[in-house]
Amino acid sequence: MPQTTFSTTLGTCGIAWNETAVTGFQLPKASLDDPATSPPDWVHTLIARVQQHLSGAPQDFSDVPLDWSRVSAFQQAVYRQALTIKPGTTRSYGDLARALGLGPEGARAVGIALGNNPWPLLVPCHRVIAANGRMTGFSAPGGVRTKTRLLVLEGAELLSD
Repeated sequence: MPQTTFSTTLGTCGIAWNETAVTGFQLPKASLDDPATSPPDWVHTLIARVQQHLSGAPQDFSDVPLDWSRVSAFQQAVYRQALTIKPGTTRSYGDLARALGLGPEGARAVGIALGNNPWPLLVPCHRVIAANGRMTGFSAPGGVRTKTRLLVLEGAELLSD
């Protein structure tokens, strides 16, 4: 599977793709291997958009082609709901569960699905927060700190203790 890394203001990100869609995305972490794969034009365009986003010019990634074969039908439904959350806004795990027609226990299932998101940032799982407005677990490198940084970059209104 072709993949590459690229620099952003927050650090080095990684992206993998096939002929038609993104198969994986990695938010910045301490180090990433840099395979010598030259991305096609559509991936170069996406990389430029990610760099703009992480520099403070929020982008809407809902148009990015994703390889849905990597996830279950439930995960796909959760991720499609997350894609409706625009930059600078947040929704709760319960909000997504209700939108999917799930009961109160659905919020936990939504959280588990988001914790396995293979496309963090592109599928904006960082925009999903606890019902009380608190930042909760984030499985990408940097955890809740990265989640908060992304929301601040997007201009989201956050609660403070």
